[in-house]
Amino acid sequence: MTRRLPYALVFLAVASASSALAVGRIGVPWFDPAGEALFVEALTIVTILSAAFGGYWLVLAYLSGHAVDKRRRHDARNVLRLTFGIVATVATLGALTDQWVGMLVSLGVVGFAVTFALQQPLFSLIGWFYILVNRPYQVGDRIAIEDTRGDVVSIGFFVTEVWEIDGDLVSTNQPSGRIITVPNSVVLSSHVVNFYGEGVPYVWNELSIQVAYETDLDFATEVMIAVADEHLGEEMANEITNYRDRLAETPVELDVTEEPTVNVRQAESWVELRLRYLVHPRRGTRARNAMYETILERFNDNPDRVAFPVSRSR
Repeated sequence: MTRRLPYALVFLAVASASSALAVGRIGVPWFDPAGEALFVEALTIVTILSAAFGGYWLVLAYLSGHAVDKRRRHDARNVLRLTFGIVATVATLGALTDQWVGMLVSLGVVGFAVTFALQQPLFSLIGWFYILVNRPYQVGDRIAIEDTRGDVVSIGFFVTEVWEIDGDLVSTNQPSGRIITVPNSVVLSSHVVNFYGEGVPYVWNELSIQVAYETDLDFATEVMIAVADEHLGEEMANEITNYRDRLAETPVELDVTEEPTVNVRQAESWVELRLRYLVHPRRGTRARNAMYETILERFNDNPDRVAFPVSRSR
């Protein structure tokens, strides 16, 4: 859409309204009263529709230019679309029937009947309003909802489109290329996991390595922490501060360390070392692979201090 079109629509609305007023006062010689009334009604409808479309695009352009990010622009577009659509529909029906009160009452009765016939779409519309107000997720967030896991592409009035990760085709948090459509009503009856919410766009991940009981655990732990610091040290330290600030706003009390940690878990034939670190959810797999390769390389460089289990029960 060109930039001039919204202004052209507003100009058309003003011209149509002026023409309707002029015809109503002066009249048109070649029209009989019925034809004149029909002509005024047509001009009124043109005024309403052109004003609605022109106003919608002008307001949307203004809000889009002042919105801080694309998420706000997406929400503004949906709210404006619904608002201008309802106003234009009511105004058009009122102009056609010329009975505003009766028309609104009729719409109420019809809406009451439609509620029973279209329960699922109505619940989805309520779900959209809930998403807009409470923001369990936004466009761009990585979420898990029911059996769907992926990045939110768009949030419409009735459905949310999610760019799938994992799924049946791929694994390890990789995009599959499929778009999954989720009814908005799902947020009213299912739990939503947001991996990239406002305030703390980072999550805790773990990297697990199995070693033999003969391993120097202190050395292995130091190597794993050092590798994590090399890959994530500065980034993780900065985000830990944000993480603590967000926790301070809640009644939750947690002891959050400033650096990666290693937890030791004993198994029957080996020891499992779990490296815990903070990472952006979209870089989790890449960071894990890079650290895993570096850790194994350094372990293999010190075979006298790190051994791997060889039991068949592994």
